[in-house]
Amino acid sequence: MQYQAYEGKAGALSNFTLTEKTLPAPAAHEVQVTVRAVGLNFADVFAIWGLYGATPEEAFVPGLEYAGEVTAVGSEVTTCQPGDRVMGVTRFGGYTTAINSDYRYVIPLPQKWTYEQGASYLVQVLTAYYALVYLGNIQQGATVLIHSGGGGVGLLARQIAARYDAYTIGTVGRSEKVDFLRKQGYKEVIVRNPRKFGEQLDAALNGRPLNLVMECIGGKVFKAAYDRLAPQGRMVVYGSARYASVGNRPNYLKIFWQFLTRPRIDPQKIIEENKALLGFNLIWLYHQADLMHELLGEIDQLNLDPPHVGHTIPFTELHQAIRLFQSGKTVGKVVLTVDG
Repeated sequence: MQYQAYEGKAGALSNFTLTEKTLPAPAAHEVQVTVRAVGLNFADVFAIWGLYGATPEEAFVPGLEYAGEVTAVGSEVTTCQPGDRVMGVTRFGGYTTAINSDYRYVIPLPQKWTYEQGASYLVQVLTAYYALVYLGNIQQGATVLIHSGGGGVGLLARQIAARYDAYTIGTVGRSEKVDFLRKQGYKEVIVRNPRKFGEQLDAALNGRPLNLVMECIGGKVFKAAYDRLAPQGRMVVYGSARYASVGNRPNYLKIFWQFLTRPRIDPQKIIEENKALLGFNLIWLYHQADLMHELLGEIDQLNLDPPHVGHTIPFTELHQAIRLFQSGKTVGKVVLTVDG
């Protein structure tokens, strides 16, 4: 089977070009999927730039999630059949028009969902749920701060937190996103000002204890929220958007300065202040297939709304899509669409 994929060596976006490839028949435990939509993630950008620790050293195909139609199954696969609509996660390899995947990482697409919605769900919802419930230990009525509240993870995190009657505070980098977040159900919305974020958060909390933080920004914003965590409060770190910028290559001087000036947390103070700081990398969860399915089963019980697809861009315009994604101007999920 002939297909196309974006392949290149990490270091610059321009290194990744659309190449023609031949896909073999699926192995006994594999499912072959014709891809119709591909979801973009910040991890993709960091992998393309070579800033992600899990990035392969050799040429590779980026991408962590997709949705499409099953075209063939291996001899040992009984969970799906050709013609089924599915969504999938992969440890790289998602920027493609076809893929062979271990059957455990191919999930039925809900009947009323589009392929674009399917490509917007798995990475985001697993990140949000594992961070809030398993690491964050969210409790009924908690106060939860969700950074990048209008992004794919942020919007699903708000939905999950709402199932616990949480008081949700969302943050954004641009004022034009405020109305969108309020319509999505956030109780408070902050347009982040790193120099004044502590004051902004104090005003939004208005005396409430800060119980849980979904942290993906870093720098002064990270420190201000950590300082305001209530006793037994938890901060879950799953990204660091401050290192991102728009461009073909990373701004290494800026990144180096940000690294040198990053906040330091004293472990002794964590004990004295009775706080928790936890880190989470979804690539780890990829190797825990049984746990992944357990989480998805629990998530199904929450009856969440479909993910919000904010931007759809043709697959052939990957470079433009990445630059838009880097810009911070998007809301919801950015999805590449593949012509059927």
